[in-house]
Amino acid sequence: MQATRIFNENLEAYQRGKRRALNEGGTYSSKTWSILLILQILASQAKAPLLISIVSESLPHLKRGAIRDFFRILDESPDNNPRYNKTEHVYNFGMGKIEFFGADEADKVRGPRRDILFINEGNNVPWETARGLDIRTARFTFVDWNPVSEFWAYQYETETGMVPGWLSYPDSAYIHSTYLDAIDVLPKEVVANIESNKDKDPNWWNVYGLGRIGKIEGLVYPYFSQIDELPVGNIIYGLDFGYSNHPTCLTKNVITPTEIYSQELIYEVGLTNQDIAGRMIELEIKKGYDEIIADSAEPKSIEEIYRYGFNIKPCIKGQDSVEYGHQKVRQLKQFWTKDSVNCIKEQRNFRYIKDKNGKLTDKTTHNFSHGMDSRRYTVMVRAKKLVRFG
Repeated sequence: MQATRIFNENLEAYQRGKRRALNEGGTYSSKTWSILLILQILASQAKAPLLISIVSESLPHLKRGAIRDFFRILDESPDNNPRYNKTEHVYNFGMGKIEFFGADEADKVRGPRRDILFINEGNNVPWETARGLDIRTARFTFVDWNPVSEFWAYQYETETGMVPGWLSYPDSAYIHSTYLDAIDVLPKEVVANIESNKDKDPNWWNVYGLGRIGKIEGLVYPYFSQIDELPVGNIIYGLDFGYSNHPTCLTKNVITPTEIYSQELIYEVGLTNQDIAGRMIELEIKKGYDEIIADSAEPKSIEEIYRYGFNIKPCIKGQDSVEYGHQKVRQLKQFWTKDSVNCIKEQRNFRYIKDKNGKLTDKTTHNFSHGMDSRRYTVMVRAKKLVRFG
């Protein structure tokens, strides 16, 4: 397997006795993949008991990200795998073990000590949790993140004020990366898609292209919470179409007069309308009954899915309808289920774009709009109907 510079620098930091390797970088820079590969090597070659913990903000987040990559590197499946306990989320190499758990699992965060720790997407893990995990780690801590904005790696707050974070510690190794560090192993279409954003969205390019710290200003929906599952209530589905470079997103929503609860069901590129209809059958969406609100800019797609028997309708738009929809969503308390990993990332990044003079416009960043639009369609339709829900 071809190793990148990021792999070599993380391994060197571990071997030379540093306490931490802090990986700041853009999308597709190989930082998570490289760390997982190192951890697999260390666990498989362990001659004495070795416990490695891989932690992210929640277990669903890990399942969609690090756990999936972990098994891709092994070229194995987590299903019916004699080495992997799917209940405890522990992979056994023999003397070496790797466990996965969410930062929201208090009993595990405060549980037994470990030898090595990997905090995946550390910017989404609270400081007190990260500090507690690091204190209970005997040898070494890896951390990776996209530099969306400053967090505890840069500085954190104490009773006496803000103090420098882990990046300033002399025993921390800092490793910066971009997609260019993995360009020899990335598909050409992935590179082309990343670079297509260079002139479209300066902040996205700065953070995810160049791996430089960004500043999130003008968030469209700055406040939301995470929940384990949707509450009981009237269901309405939202569908935003995509295909090659942008994902199709289907969300399941429960709307009350004061709240909206949402779950990401589909978030995938390359789906045809037939594929979408097939997925909706698998999701047990009832034909001719369950209400699906879709982007009115895709009448042909709506008609095709309607012919498969689904109760799909366009979101009725008018002048200033997009901003009207944003306002209606902001009037509600917003919740996403923890397994809505892509939509949670979108909401944390979905913002108004600045003009050349640095003033916010009414245009929003398209890269993080798919789940946001899917959900907005449902709110707009419910608001237009002037119906109260309970």
